[in-house]
Amino acid sequence: MEIQELYHIYQQHPIITTDSRDCPEGSIFFALKGQSFDGNKFASAAIGKGCAYAVIDNPEYQQDGRFILVDDVLQAFKDLAREHRRQFDIPVIGITGTNGKTTTKELVAAVLSERYNTLYTQGNFNNDVGVPKTLFRLNEQHEIAVVEMGASHPGDIKTLVETAEPTCGLITNVGKAHLQGFGSFEGVMQTKGELYDYLKAHDALAFVNGDNEHLLQMAQRRDVCRAIEYGTGEECSVQGRIVSCAPFLKFEWHNGQGVYQEIQTHLIGSYNIDNMLAAITIGLHFGVSPEQIHHALSNYIPTNNRSQMEATGKNHLIVDAYNANPSSMKAAIDNFQLMEVSPKMAILGDMRELGEASEEEHRRIVNLMEEYGWENVWLVGTEFGKVPCRYRMFNDVEEVKKAILDEGINKKYILIKGSNSMNLWQLPEIL
Repeated sequence: MEIQELYHIYQQHPIITTDSRDCPEGSIFFALKGQSFDGNKFASAAIGKGCAYAVIDNPEYQQDGRFILVDDVLQAFKDLAREHRRQFDIPVIGITGTNGKTTTKELVAAVLSERYNTLYTQGNFNNDVGVPKTLFRLNEQHEIAVVEMGASHPGDIKTLVETAEPTCGLITNVGKAHLQGFGSFEGVMQTKGELYDYLKAHDALAFVNGDNEHLLQMAQRRDVCRAIEYGTGEECSVQGRIVSCAPFLKFEWHNGQGVYQEIQTHLIGSYNIDNMLAAITIGLHFGVSPEQIHHALSNYIPTNNRSQMEATGKNHLIVDAYNANPSSMKAAIDNFQLMEVSPKMAILGDMRELGEASEEEHRRIVNLMEEYGWENVWLVGTEFGKVPCRYRMFNDVEEVKKAILDEGINKKYILIKGSNSMNLWQLPEIL
């Protein structure tokens, strides 16, 4: 079936589902596949529960005209989302990067929402299923969109930009993450750079962190002529500098006009100045006033286990337990070292998907903490367990929970960081 035909059906049934347990009356079910399931097998059940159509790619499951056969369901899903996106002549901002892309997306959306009806990615729906789901939420009321795009393999960003077709975009940074999928740091840069490739090919605007040599080189190598830089340097269109991290980030910024403006944030982490400056730069480009920007950023409170501080009654927790890779782990440790609080404690979990580099990267993190003279550190997971050191070791989060309940931990500032699969996000409720 041609995509225009499928889109005509979608216009009459504009509700999409990929879950046969959630089938609103008159919706369209897409029979996506996963590692352990085949959506084709649930197409008939979806029709029985209320779906008007089911899009499948296995003819064995085609019963009548309500079962739409395509070559590849996932590709049809993405193509349909792109066709829907093309119905809206609005700015679409694509955001990717190794670290900070979700926080940056949230900050950009907060700033733009001061002036525009803004669609933005919910949670971290940033893969080849999540991005189309975001695009399907576009409607006539939206004036601008912010789309987060993640990657774990070469070609992932190319696929996502070809679906979302951003009119401008930014790469927050590039670091050593998902090395098992990318193969090397160069593979990370090549894949993230696919956003720059798209922007260059379409003469679209890139927002570039002028302090990041990797990003500057990536943009220059691709001859991305339309770029606006932000950072600490005088050559940047938007300049910023940190005032304090005690413990929340306070910073100043200006855009070459007038005096510096100070913003007190609710974010933990000096590294968040990059994310803040990105949001300011994008906001200014789209006509958001400095007053509106100040209101958005000073009132933004994180709620997604990223850069949060939580007072529990027993302790103060710096929770960054959604994800971890060498660059984000180092940034969290560096920031915790700078924080003017005491006594300090750290509970750190394994950084996953680092492949052959895993042992070396975990050793670097341990060495960094030893250089800082940290004493009260708990390390969780088999990867940290391979590194000989004086710190306390735990196999998993359950062992950590038992130790906390047996020993009690009170009146401390505790950094909690690790890959999501380490489940360290379960610890705040008992700390």
